[in-house]
This record gives sequence, structure tokens and C-alpha cells, in this order.
Amino acid sequence: MACPFVYDVVDEGAALLRREFNPRRDRMIRPRLDLHITNITHRGQALTSEQILCVAFCFFANGSFLHNVGDAEHLSKAIVCRAVRKVYLALKRFLHIFVKFPSHKGAMKEELHRIAGFPNVIGCVDGTHIPIRAPSENEGDYVNRKSIHSINVQIICDASHLITNVEAKWPGSVHDSRVYRESTVSHRMERGKYDGYLLGDRGYPCRPTLLTPYPDPEPGPQQRFNVAHCRMRARVEMTIGLLKARFQCLCHLRVTPERACDIIVACVVLHNIATIRGEQHPALQIEAEDPIPAADMQDGRAVRDVICHNHFAV
Repeated sequence: MACPFVYDVVDEGAALLRREFNPRRDRMIRPRLDLHITNITHRGQALTSEQILCVAFCFFANGSFLHNVGDAEHLSKAIVCRAVRKVYLALKRFLHIFVKFPSHKGAMKEELHRIAGFPNVIGCVDGTHIPIRAPSENEGDYVNRKSIHSINVQIICDASHLITNVEAKWPGSVHDSRVYRESTVSHRMERGKYDGYLLGDRGYPCRPTLLTPYPDPEPGPQQRFNVAHCRMRARVEMTIGLLKARFQCLCHLRVTPERACDIIVACVVLHNIATIRGEQHPALQIEAEDPIPAADMQDGRAVRDVICHNHFAV
């Protein structure tokens, strides 16, 4: 399991919990979410903010902590559930502060251009599925193409693996292209609010503001375009890998879809905090998924051809 706040999570995470639940030691954490996470009782006494944060962070780190912390620290599952819920709802309120699209637009364009020579790119977009338990209502809507119940999450990131936009509300059966089409970022891009392009895989339609690779590239500029496109798109694949590696709870959320979406958003906020702080990240295990091509290849092909000719012809 992995956590952005410690290096050896298994050992140091357990030690941190032991310290927080040992009243003889001075507490060193200074939480800033006190107004949202206090007043959880523990055998007649309220858990401190530090204890609530530790309970929640350990759940985010390994995903099975609801039972483990109860056994290890004599906390009931109900206490742990309430602690986790208070923290992820509090973190959700910070979404607009830590997740902004686009972030540092000028510097981001320069960095993305440096990676692969792609001009005027303001982010890379991709979807990922977060498995959940089968819901009691509309169960079939959450079955994805791998026959697993999931939430389809859209992630947009920059060159530094900072997540600049997240859409975590769609059932697993919904195609990536629809998730993007219905998103606020898509609507604003189409209205010309942002100066630049997004890069996505073949799971998205080729649009003037969302460029996808050539499906059957010809030798020369089109192949070089696809190579550069792939190098850029690797950033979002790596970002998703980092998010899941840091927060093992995202391997399978055993909660309702509504709570799963809130937990995903909370993990994104924590990921960005860890990225901004330069926290050490765990080893990556990037899942290679074959995207399903979108049904409508629309007028973005002309824009793609111009960029290909102007920047990848030589």
C-alpha cells in the first residue's frame, strides 16, 4: 500500500497510528480540517482530529482498513466509517483549490512542448475505471466492458502529473467519449474559453480542441505525430498509475457509487497535495488498456493535419 505522507507506509503508518492512539505522547500533527472532522465518539470520548485523520488516511492507503483498524485499535467499524466519511467529505470541499484547469498555462505549454515538441497543449485526458461493489440500484449501468462494476473516472493532467480536472460521477458502462462530451471542460473548450488543445487516445472523437492519434498513420509526418502524441499521452497514464499506487483503496471500493465518487475526489485532492509537496511516490504499475475507438471522428481531423504538416513534416 502507498501513502503520500510517509515513505515506508506499512511500518511508519502503523507507528503513526500507535502514537496517535497513545495519550502519553505529544501530538505533532496540526490538522486544518477541524471544523469538518471532529466529534466522533470512542467509548464515551471524542476522537481527536489527529486520530480521525490517521484512520481515514490509512483507509485511503490500503482500502481494507475498516476492519483492520477496528481490530488493532479497538474501534468499531461504525466509528471507522464515520471517521473516513468526515475526512473525504472535508477534502471534497478543497477540490476547487487544489484541482484547477488549466494550471499555470504558460509554463505548462512550454513543459509539454519540451517533452515531445507538441505545440499549444494544455493537458492530456484519459479515463480509468475504479471497481466498486455491485450496487443495489441500477446495477447493470455500472458493469463495464470487462464485466466489472465500476465508476468511469475522467482525468486531465499536466506535465508534472498534477491533476487539473476530474470527473468522477459516471457508471462504468458509459463510454469515455460521452464522459468527456458531457463534461464542463468540454463545453468550455468548444466555446473557445481555453487557448490550446487536449490530447486523448482513440477512445475520444477527434475534435478541434481534442486531438487523437492517426488510426492508420502514413510513414513520415503522421507517424512522427503519433510518436509525439504517445509520448505526451504517457503523462496522463502515469498520473493515473501514481494515483492508484498511492491510494490502494481505489483498487476496489466496497461502498455505494455515491460514496465511491466522493472518495475518488478526495484521493485526487490528496494526490495533488503530495505532488505539490514533492512527496516520494511508490513504484508504478501502469495498466495498459486498449481504448474503444469513438464512433464519430469529426472535424478535428483538419486541425490535426495542420499541426502534423507544420510541426512534424521535417
